[in-house]
Amino acid sequence: MKYEMLYLIDSSIAEDAREALIAKFEGLVASLGGKVLSTDKWGVKKLAYPIDYKSDAFYVLMTFEADGSSIKELDRVCGITDGVLRRMITKAN
Repeated sequence: MKYEMLYLIDSSIAEDAREALIAKFEGLVASLGGKVLSTDKWGVKKLAYPIDYKSDAFYVLMTFEADGSSIKELDRVCGITDGVLRRMITKAN
């Protein structure tokens, strides 16, 4: 199954730490038996509303293939990772 995960990283995090977070999620998909198809870094954009008193965030869209059982684990790990403000995983066509 093909999925997309859009996640927002705190824009105040250093660039190397941000790259480490992106690599962590790509590695997690691979370790769960999935395959990352693409990772689009959209850069820092203004948020529609403040999240944790922040007005902007670094947007990342990761497209990947995985089975449904691994989605729950990816969502859980993303939810407890410091620096991730929001995440959303959807099925892609």
